[in-house]
Amino acid sequence: MAVVIEMTARRRSPSPLLARMRDRSPGLVGGLMGGALAAGLGLASFAVLVMLLWISSPYPDSGPGGALHVAAALWLLAHGAELVRTDTLSGVPAPLGLPPLLLLTLPVWLLHRAARDATDGGGGDADDGFEDDFEAVASPPLVSPRIAWTGVVLGYLAVAAPAALYAAGGVLRPSWVWTAVWVPLVAVVAAAAGVWSAYGRPGRPLRRLLGVLPGAVRPLVLGPDGRPGVAARAAAAGVVVLLGGGALLVTVSLLGHGAATQASLLRLTEGWSGRFAVLLLCVALVPNAAVWGAAYALGPGFALGAGHAVGPLSSAPAPFLPPFPLLAAVPEVGEGAPVHWAAGAVPVVAAVVMGWTVAKGAAAAERGGTRPGSARAEVWTAGRTARAAALAAVLCAAVLAGLAALSGGPIGSAVLSRFGPVWWQVAVATLAWLGLLAIPTAVGVRAWRCRSPRAEEPKIGTQREDAVEGAHGAARPRKGARLGRGWFTRTGVAGIAGVAGGTGAVDGTRGDGRARGDRGAEATGGSRGAGRAEGDKDAGGFWSA
Repeated sequence: MAVVIEMTARRRSPSPLLARMRDRSPGLVGGLMGGALAAGLGLASFAVLVMLLWISSPYPDSGPGGALHVAAALWLLAHGAELVRTDTLSGVPAPLGLPPLLLLTLPVWLLHRAARDATDGGGGDADDGFEDDFEAVASPPLVSPRIAWTGVVLGYLAVAAPAALYAAGGVLRPSWVWTAVWVPLVAVVAAAAGVWSAYGRPGRPLRRLLGVLPGAVRPLVLGPDGRPGVAARAAAAGVVVLLGGGALLVTVSLLGHGAATQASLLRLTEGWSGRFAVLLLCVALVPNAAVWGAAYALGPGFALGAGHAVGPLSSAPAPFLPPFPLLAAVPEVGEGAPVHWAAGAVPVVAAVVMGWTVAKGAAAAERGGTRPGSARAEVWTAGRTARAAALAAVLCAAVLAGLAALSGGPIGSAVLSRFGPVWWQVAVATLAWLGLLAIPTAVGVRAWRCRSPRAEEPKIGTQREDAVEGAHGAARPRKGARLGRGWFTRTGVAGIAGVAGGTGAVDGTRGDGRARGDRGAEATGGSRGAGRAEGDKDAGGFWSA
């Protein structure tokens, strides 16, 4: 019986690999199901939100079918597809192509999660222990990346196509050209990111994408260990500072125009459900407002209607804009004031942060030590530091240009056909600001950080040397000390004989003290030599191991 109990205690659960192969479906079928589920969850989320607003509305314009058509159209708009509104007062269809960037996060997250789950096949059984969970995590993915990615994309598009056909029967009809471009593009990119994340974010695919760049530029974008390079990190820091500064400008302007913001909200709708819908739309447009604020701080500003630009030097919005809370933060018509020019501090701070980040990477070897077995990094030259800062400025300008292109679009025809910043103007302004300020900042900070290569030396060896010197000095008299002159030295004629006798005693004491000091020095030197020998022996054993 004891043997049976021991055998039962040692019995292990089935292998996590077998459990995963038993519980999961084939790779392509699993990817198709995951992609279809991601699209269905996204559509269901928009449908639930729109239906709640339709139920709470005191004066609905249409029935539940119309609300579902609007939900499908908004789901397509979240991908960047342009819509066409047919129920206009003039009877002429009006485009609606300003996508709230916050809505884009839902389909991207669902696609990323579906691709990751389709690649790694999910976890093991819930009853497995810690050891089994560790083995399941450490085991390689079962599905080929191409199969998982293809399955998720095809499954997602298999649901998106009927949804687009269904939305075409409502008042907000999708533009087929933009729908055919943006929905597959979002699915392809998000699914590829999910598969890449499931495989541990390897650096080889990124290096293949960066193969078009010169060999000296690639390490600045992607490091040898697969992590972002110095230029990529500096560009990311600059983008964060610019968008954060843009969001801060919008917030300050909304607080300064608080009365106008409240009046526009109350005038736009009367019911609480309508006001709640407007607030939700404002929240979804917060990333757009941050991009617009960054464009305003950079100088080009943004367009509020065709031929009507708003910038720190002058503001000329369209005369008949719809009442909307975020539009209340637009500066008044006229020339810019010093309070508007103060927005230029945002790109200055971004350039300083970028230059500091590049200089920190350029002079990292001056401040950091070396680990056992690792080589010390070479300090960058001023020319390489300047090139890294210039590359960071180019990358930041490219990201800002893409965000500017995504954050704007038409909300109507004629005057309302252009809303948002112009992407190429934002790119040129970003490159000018960051190129003129980030490069000298990086070179200057790098020179300042390299002014003292080893500012802080370890003080352990210094303390030991001080202790040894103290041992030597304890047996020696101080230089310049007068022998025979102490607290109890007798002076005068009567003490001449005592002084003469004391001199010999002092000489004997000095000789004895010197001998003892020499012996102590030899002993100390011997202990130090033994310690060095033991240390060399230990170091040799560590490196050989």
